[in-house]
Amino acid sequence: MIPGGLTEARPATPEIQEIADQVKQQLEEKTNETYEEFEAVEYKSQVVAGTIFYIKIRVGDGRYTHIKVFRSLPGQNEGLELVAYQTDKSKDDELTAFN
Repeated sequence: MIPGGLTEARPATPEIQEIADQVKQQLEEKTNETYEEFEAVEYKSQVVAGTIFYIKIRVGDGRYTHIKVFRSLPGQNEGLELVAYQTDKSKDDELTAFN
């Protein structure tokens, strides 16, 4: 992997679902929505001073949301932060870097 480069899209793993679950409440607060379905489908990651995860999430009714989550380096105890999100995505929308 190229430092700072974005990986190829990969199927979501249980670890990625756990990351998504941990920021679900942050997303619900920002979007004023409650998500009955919240399934991580795929992800890309980028190593910076920590790791940024771009995760495509199925939120029900054929709707998808892309989230950007920052995980600090081990030992910094800062947890996970929902940095940005994009709503109204479809299954076929490519997961790309965004701010």
